[in-house]
Amino acid sequence: MLKDLFISKTRVKLLETLLADPTQMFHVRDLVRKTGDEINAVRRELARMEILGMAKKEPRGNRLYYWFRHDYVYYFDLLSLVAKTTGLGAAIIKNRSKLGRVALCMLSSRFVRRIPKKDPEEVDLLIVGDVNMSELGHIIRAEETLRGQPINYTPMTEDELKFRRTRRDPFLLSILTHGRFLVIGDEEDLVS
Repeated sequence: MLKDLFISKTRVKLLETLLADPTQMFHVRDLVRKTGDEINAVRRELARMEILGMAKKEPRGNRLYYWFRHDYVYYFDLLSLVAKTTGLGAAIIKNRSKLGRVALCMLSSRFVRRIPKKDPEEVDLLIVGDVNMSELGHIIRAEETLRGQPINYTPMTEDELKFRRTRRDPFLLSILTHGRFLVIGDEEDLVS
């Protein structure tokens, strides 16, 4: 099954495009523009992805629209990979050395999947370590501009994370009880 995932550069670009905003449907010509590939290559990969159960299409008028299937067996695994290679996750990884010593970085599942928050106080990004706040602020503002919405983020030191975990802090528990995608770090370090 893994050999079915990454067989061409066009497939990788399509996965990034379709999973960067999994709530959207894309017309073939939109996908051609976003990937920069030729229309025949895009159509061929979309047909293969449809056969494999990754993508689904729907005709509307005289156009075909595609989206990534949320019931695909590797959907959340691929979503995690795309969260690290596009958008805020990619910016944090790219600028990791400028950010200081980042031990953990977590994006909320709702943020990655572009699902509206249930609570406006819900945290989109948790970053743990000795973080350069001005550099983090630049990265956050750039992503807020792209998304057109504010990003709720929380920086913590490693000592603060350990202290809050031992005290079973309600704020930290609310972050940990929601779905999450780790960009940097190990899940075990976050929860234990």
